[in-house]
Amino acid sequence: MEPITAYVFPGQGAQYVGMGRDLCGAFPVVKKTFEQADDLMGFALSDLCFRGPEEALRDTMNQQPALLTLSVAILRLFREAMPGPRLAPSFLAGHSLGEYSALVAAGALDFASALRLVRERGRLMKEAGLETPGGMAAVLGLDETALSTICQEASDRTGGPGVVPANFNSPGQIVISGESEALQLALELARSHGAKRVIPLAVSIASHSPLMQEAALKLREAIEATPFDAARVPVLSNVTAWPVTDAREIKDLLVRQLYSPVRWTESVQRMVSQGVTHFIEMGPGQVLAGLIKRIAPQVSVVSVGDAGWWRQWMVDLASA
Repeated sequence: MEPITAYVFPGQGAQYVGMGRDLCGAFPVVKKTFEQADDLMGFALSDLCFRGPEEALRDTMNQQPALLTLSVAILRLFREAMPGPRLAPSFLAGHSLGEYSALVAAGALDFASALRLVRERGRLMKEAGLETPGGMAAVLGLDETALSTICQEASDRTGGPGVVPANFNSPGQIVISGESEALQLALELARSHGAKRVIPLAVSIASHSPLMQEAALKLREAIEATPFDAARVPVLSNVTAWPVTDAREIKDLLVRQLYSPVRWTESVQRMVSQGVTHFIEMGPGQVLAGLIKRIAPQVSVVSVGDAGWWRQWMVDLASA
């Protein structure tokens, strides 16, 4: 019996200088995808991915299209190597930015449109971060209820837009996001309430928080102007952790996604409850693979982010 498979796509933070370079040199379909991205962006996005500098790649306006491009390149390589129904996905999901890659995989959004949208998404997020500086931090060892209470207390004591849980990544790992003063107070409170670790992230943008609501209104204009089709494979929404296929609903959820928490733990649990036994991570690194193994240790997870992993996986498949 064929396994029930889901493809998952990483978001910001997974990037590194050199990502995609070996795949591009080894596989023409990957090279063609990066060339297409270079043409659409009007600059050498590929060179930025392959050679840096790191600071420019970390800029959210570049980081988002770069991650989308590599994920789509790997998706195309996979489809070329594995035509037909074997390991075809029953579900798709992406973490934050990765949801756009999932929508490309689902046929709801073409690559060119997705690339333009995430470039604009990055521009609007960067603009919001300059207007109201904020930040994000991972908190380990506190549950959702306790951390939500801490965020509410920090927000009440500081006023303003406050701080909120932003990414429910796995049991015991939640990222919080918000205005700088409220964020710092929330981290102090988390430590005093027994958090195992608090890890400030190297960002000045409060993603998935109320600080992104103005950016979301502007992003809606770009999304409304972009053609979407119904998804041919259900995509787990970050906002609801439920599968979605309707084009109108997808558009609305992408707007809400910018200021709503990413419900990754629930999304993985939902897919597993629907019978998914195999997850394939398409993008740089192994961030999602690590999270999925903590959420559902019984499932199989493989990451195919570089040529070494890809070749080894193809050998394993051939011998299975």
